[in-house]
Amino acid sequence: MTPVFKPSVAFVCFSDTIPGRQCMGACFFLLKQFEDVLVYFNSIKSYFYNDDTFNFNYAQTKAAAPICNFKEAEEVFLLIQNDKIKNDYIYLSWLARCHIMNRKARLAWELYLKMETSGESFSLLQLIANDCYKTGQFYYAAKAFDVLERLDPNPEYWEGKRGACVGVFQMIIAGHEPRETLRDVVQMLRNTGNPQVEYIVRTMKKWAKENRVPIS
Repeated sequence: MTPVFKPSVAFVCFSDTIPGRQCMGACFFLLKQFEDVLVYFNSIKSYFYNDDTFNFNYAQTKAAAPICNFKEAEEVFLLIQNDKIKNDYIYLSWLARCHIMNRKARLAWELYLKMETSGESFSLLQLIANDCYKTGQFYYAAKAFDVLERLDPNPEYWEGKRGACVGVFQMIIAGHEPRETLRDVVQMLRNTGNPQVEYIVRTMKKWAKENRVPIS
């Protein structure tokens, strides 16, 4: 017969205290059961409003799948004041993703610009490039792919940049991006030695001429 283990009265009482709920939330966090984490953290968040470690874990929980509440996660991440946490790649990458998912790609790009060149900054570039592309924020996707391509001549980065640049061009034509952006797009394309560049640039220059948009 399989023994049945039941939580003791003492454990049940402890888990219903503030430290107990924090402990249970941390346990589920390590297990990546984020919906359960949120149940416990929501019940004690008012007691930890200024606790950077709690807010760091709480924000990650809100941003993680399947919750994906990027708006609230971004707000909690920005409450954090501890410089060690704010310089941690996990913090930077999650905050960048929240910015992007909240249609603030420029803020994610600024996070990258503040970083020193390293493996972590390269990883953040990849995150920005891919997340911006997926969310249709093509200008910053193009900028990220442009830097990635110059750091690593991987054909996938050119393909990403090409798609993003064409995406920006389409948005300019539709009136959803400033026309002046086209100058930057053409310059980014010219950073690549791929033979496809001249055809794409020629098409953009023809439209720019017809619509009196200076790109040189």
